[in-house]
Amino acid sequence: MSGIDLRLGAWETALADVGEVGAVISDPPYSKRTHDGSDKGAEIANLATGTGGRHLSYAHWTTDHVMAFVRAWAPRNRGWFVCFSDHVLNPAYEAAYRDVGLTPFAPVGVLIPGMTVRQQGDGPSSWMLYVNVARPKCLSRWGTLPGGYTGNSGERVHIGGKPLWLMRALVRDYSKAGDLVVDPCAGAATTLIAAAENHRRAVGAEVDPETFALARERIKKGFTPSLFSDKPRAFEQLGMAALLGGAKESE
Repeated sequence: MSGIDLRLGAWETALADVGEVGAVISDPPYSKRTHDGSDKGAEIANLATGTGGRHLSYAHWTTDHVMAFVRAWAPRNRGWFVCFSDHVLNPAYEAAYRDVGLTPFAPVGVLIPGMTVRQQGDGPSSWMLYVNVARPKCLSRWGTLPGGYTGNSGERVHIGGKPLWLMRALVRDYSKAGDLVVDPCAGAATTLIAAAENHRRAVGAEVDPETFALARERIKKGFTPSLFSDKPRAFEQLGMAALLGGAKESE
C-alpha cells in the first residue's frame, strides 16, 4: 500500500531515523491496572467458555514511559499529539505535555456503548476511551474540533485495537492532507490505514511479531482513498458554529 511504512520492532529503535512528522497519533499501552483487569477478564472468559479472550502480549506503561515517549517525539512533531490512555495515566500525559512546552487539553472522550462487559460482575463496565491531545503553542489556528466521539466497536482485529471509523476521524481532525502521521505503537495498523485513506503519509512500528504480520496482511489488502479529504471537518465546524450562534470559544 503506497504511503504506509510499517516496521517491526520497538519504536525507540525502529523509528530512530524518522525526522519531522505532522502528527503523533497512537494507542500506547495503558496502566498496570487496566492491563491486569484485561488479563483477569480473559481468565474468567476462558474458565466460563474454554475459548475466551487472550492476555495482552505487551507490557503496561508507567508515568516514566509516558514522559520518555513525549520527550522523544516532541522535538520531531510539528503538529498535534493524540494519544489514547486510561484514567490512571491521563494525568501523566498532561504533565508530560506541559513539561515539553505543549498546550494540553482535557482528555477527549469516546463513547462506545457495549464495548466491554465487566466479567467480575462487580461494577460498571468500561464504555469510555480517553484521548489525550496537545499542540505546540505556535500552531496556527486550527478551528473548533469535536468535543467527543460516539460510535460502535466495529470489528476487533486484535486485542486492544480501535475501530477504523474512530481512527479515520482522529486523523482527519488532528492532521492535514500530505502530513506524515506517525504511530509508534501501531498494533494492527488501523491508524496507518486511516491516515493513508485520508491522503496522509504514515509510518509506524509494532513490537509484537504476530501482530506485525497481521498488520502487514491488512495493508496488503489495499484501501479506498477518501473522496472528501478534510471537507467533513469543515462541514462539522460550520454546523457547530450555527448551533453555538456565535458563542465564545472555550479555553
